[in-house]
Amino acid sequence: MTLESLLIILIVGAIAGWLAGQIVKGYGFGLVGNIVVGIVGAALAGLLFPQLGFSIAAGILGAIIHATIGAVILLFVIRLIKRA
Repeated sequence: MTLESLLIILIVGAIAGWLAGQIVKGYGFGLVGNIVVGIVGAALAGLLFPQLGFSIAAGILGAIIHATIGAVILLFVIRLIKRA
């Protein structure tokens, strides 16, 4: 993994985590938390979307959308677990 790809992963994770925090109200994790939520969300979406036959556009914008949707799913699951 090159330094550039690591930097892109961190930036996409931060943006996706922040967007997911805005969509799912009540969640603010700070910069590091947003990066973690975004990266885990991207991994979750990467596992779920191919199983569902769902595809998103390519490139950086597609990666941000992909990671954001996965992060929103992750935050909803966390919210459901906390309520139980």
